[in-house]
Amino acid sequence: MPVSSFNKVAVNLSALHHNYHLLKRRIGDNAKLLAMVKADAYGHGMIRVARELSKAGCESFGVAELCEAISLRQAGIRGEIFVFIGFSLADTACFFDYNLTPVIFDFESARALSSEAVTRNQEMRVHVKVDCGMTRLGIYPEEFGRFSTELLRLPGIVLSGVASHFPRADEVCSDSTMEQFGRFKRTIPDVLKKAKIVRHTANSGAILNFPETCCEMARAGISLYGYYPDGVVGKIAEKREQLQPVMTFSSQVLQVKIVPAGVGVSYGHSFVTTEPTRLAVLPVGYEDGLSRSLSNKAEVLVCGKRARIRGRICMNLCMVDITHIESVAVGDEVVFLGRQGKDCISSDEIAGWMGSISYEVLCLFGNNNERKYIE
Repeated sequence: MPVSSFNKVAVNLSALHHNYHLLKRRIGDNAKLLAMVKADAYGHGMIRVARELSKAGCESFGVAELCEAISLRQAGIRGEIFVFIGFSLADTACFFDYNLTPVIFDFESARALSSEAVTRNQEMRVHVKVDCGMTRLGIYPEEFGRFSTELLRLPGIVLSGVASHFPRADEVCSDSTMEQFGRFKRTIPDVLKKAKIVRHTANSGAILNFPETCCEMARAGISLYGYYPDGVVGKIAEKREQLQPVMTFSSQVLQVKIVPAGVGVSYGHSFVTTEPTRLAVLPVGYEDGLSRSLSNKAEVLVCGKRARIRGRICMNLCMVDITHIESVAVGDEVVFLGRQGKDCISSDEIAGWMGSISYEVLCLFGNNNERKYIE
């Protein structure tokens, strides 16, 4: 019989479906929704999430690296799979072997794909990444005309899409987003527009805040998993149907102990009790994605009440102060992320304690713990 961990990440597939359909309605009938499932679907499990989204009607998926795309194909995922951060030229053949779509941003990649296409007597459909203000991957708008002209001269290459990315679409009042969108639209010559290439630059923030930027396709990432790109601000501001968080993370109490006043807790004694204190020892540490930066900051839910982490978070353990919660016993459920009773701890709240964002929290918890899927 397999032995399970004390710690459990639960992925609510019903909430995932809800978010997908909500976002589809937001972008309208004239645009496709591409699901970003990179980083193991932000910690939710790339293959299972892709299968569920396929059931929901999704036909386009995005990953960072080629190895992720191959894993999806080998798992039987159909539809178009985009590889966004480039590839080693030695792996060019994989795009043909697995019917994948490269997003390119240099001519060396284009030439390699062309050579392979000629060898196989096939065509390769590519998308070009344009840097309109992210200052990350992509060619500059003023280079696109020459780049696309040279690209179209390569045998076996078909330019089927142009992509960009918004750096500030999570800011509702961001003037730069629409300025950048204007730059993106002007980049593409009329002759290519008539060829019906697919344009995509809208991310989760743009889908929710600037739906007019969705073009022929929009890319949903964090919003699929139930969080707003601008965190709590976006959730509070949402007046329409809300996204539903997909992930919860829970564990259980290993030991309850009473320590007197003046006792240091955990490594370095960064917390010292000022009165007799009841502590619950929990089997969660930074190996499990509970960042050490949350020491003496984060809270958990136990018996429906909040308990503060005391002392430094260890590799596999942490302690919480349960002095004010009389009924805690060994084996009781402890919620690090999610709802217990009337209270809820969100990824946004944890991110606030860390000085980070919900994306990182979900990846940390989801990629470091056993997952179970709830229909």
